[in-house]
Order: sequence, then C-alpha cells, then structure tokens
Amino acid sequence: MAAIFGYALAAALVIGLAGALTLRLLRGRSITAHILVLLTLTVLSVVAAVTAVALAMFLNAHDLRVVLITVSAAAAVSLGVGWLFGHRLAAAAVWADQARDRERQVEKGRRDLVAWVSHDLRTPLAGLRAMAEALEDQVVHDPDTVGEYHRRIRVETDRMTRLVDDLFELSRINAGALRLSLSTVPLGEVVSDAVAVTTPIAQARRIRLVAAESGWPTVSASEPELSRVVANLLLNAVRYTPEDGTVRVSGGRDRDGVWLAVADTCGGIPEADLPRVFDVAFRGERARTPRTTPDGDGDDGGAAGGLGLAIVRGLVEAHGGRVAVHNIQQGCRFVVHLPTP
Repeated sequence: MAAIFGYALAAALVIGLAGALTLRLLRGRSITAHILVLLTLTVLSVVAAVTAVALAMFLNAHDLRVVLITVSAAAAVSLGVGWLFGHRLAAAAVWADQARDRERQVEKGRRDLVAWVSHDLRTPLAGLRAMAEALEDQVVHDPDTVGEYHRRIRVETDRMTRLVDDLFELSRINAGALRLSLSTVPLGEVVSDAVAVTTPIAQARRIRLVAAESGWPTVSASEPELSRVVANLLLNAVRYTPEDGTVRVSGGRDRDGVWLAVADTCGGIPEADLPRVFDVAFRGERARTPRTTPDGDGDDGGAAGGLGLAIVRGLVEAHGGRVAVHNIQQGCRFVVHLPTP
C-alpha cells in the first residue's frame, strides 16, 4: 500500500511542478486562463496518479482502458465546467473593475463640480457684497457710479441665476429624473429661434452667425430640451470664437438619422482635450479662456460656462442620440445625431 501511495504521489508531484512553472509563466494573464490551468493541473494529477496506481497494480489492458476512459470523461466535464465558471468569473471581475472606474470618475466629477461652482460663486458673491456695502454705507454718491453698481449687481445676479438653473438641469439629467415629451419638431424652426436669441451677442463681438436656409428635417424630440441643446452649442461657439470670426449652423439627414452641426473659427481644440470637452466643468487650455463680454461680466453665464456642453450631452443622450466634436480648418465642429422620427 505504501508503494502504491508513493507511485501516486510521485506522479502528482511531477504534474504539480510542471503546473507551478506554467502558472509562473502566465503571470498577468486573465483569470480564466489561471482557472483553466489550475483545473487542468488537478485533472492531470488525478489521471497521472490513477494511471500510476493502475500500472503498479498490474491491471490488465481492458481494466486499465476502462479506468482511463472513465477518468478522461470526468476530466473533460471538469474542464468544461471550469472554463464556463472561469469565463463568468472573469466577466464579473471586468464588470466590477469597470464599475469601480465609473464610481471613481463620478466621484471625481462631483469634486470637480463642487470646486468649479465654489470658484464661480465666490468671486461674484464677493463683488456683490462689496458693492452692496458701498451703496449701504453711501461710499459712492454720484449717480453714474451708483447706476453702474446697480447694473453690475443685476449682471452678477443674472449670471448666478443661470448657473443655478444649469445645476438643476444637470442634476435632473444625472439622477434620471428628466422626462421628455416627444413630438415631431421642425429642426429649422428650433435653430431659427436659437439664432435669433444668440445674434445680438454675436454682433456685439463682431462674429458672423450663419444658418443654412434650407434642408432642415423634422425630428422626434422634446422641443424645450432640443432648443436648449441648440442654444448651448451656439453660445459655446460664440463664446470661444474671436472677433471677426464665423459660426455656421447646418443640419440634414443621413443613414444614422437627423444631424445638426455647429462649426466655428475658434482656432481648434487640443487633441488631448477633445475627449473631455463634454465633461462637467471642463475649462480647456488658457488660450480658449473666454474674453470679457460686452457687458463687462467676463462670462456668458451657465450655458457658456463649464456646464453647457455637459448639459448638451445629457440632453442628447436622453433622446437616444449622440454628440461629438472634432477639429476642422481654423476651428472645431460639434455634431449632434438624433434618431429618425
């Protein structure tokens, strides 16, 4: 009996040493590969041990063949089950890693948003407080200065109101609380209204705002949200386009559905920044920092700030569409695709 045990142990040890070397060579490979190797080692160890014991017991050829067939069948079943288990375990591990990555990205987005909002609220609030105290203490007396202080208070209040509105909209999108009321919407009319609202801002900056006169399709969308998408894209383009530049709006239909494009002459976006343009509170490089607006507030408010493009992406995706940006000659082009109605 001791001899038989020795034969079995020796056979299993040979397989075990070969397996240890194999696992060492497979470092960094997938979980499925490791599980299959471990199962194979276990099965081969059993087969080797059974074969060694069978030979030591001098079984006849027929009995030995029966033993080996039985062990082989069990080995095949074990390896099949092991592969299936390993595949599912690997998929679960990948999903868990992706979930952790998404959680880290969401958490980073929250931190960035808090930091961005804190920065953008601190400055106007400090200015409002200083101007209010100056008016209250009658530090300023002449009507022109008092009128300018009142105007600045209104401008900063409007800016913070737009910021709060954008934060509320973004929170609805992220919480899945956005409820769309879809209807057949003429895209040309939505663009015409957005262009009419944006034109005074563009003219004040000596920017040409051009929209295609024909070829506008209809789209299945919620009109208020679609209007905000177009308005945000136009404001963003006007905000970053230098004086005497051009912003063009066009649209049409292709095999993927309805598309809307806003192209500008902003000088382009660094390639490294393109994947992050739609992230919450993304600012971009210093060269794309907005200039002072005609009213002197230095910003167009929430839609043209760090939330406008994040809202665009959220609203477009809520419609089942997608939005992308790429560089073109002298600028960049934002393209929205929406499903065919």
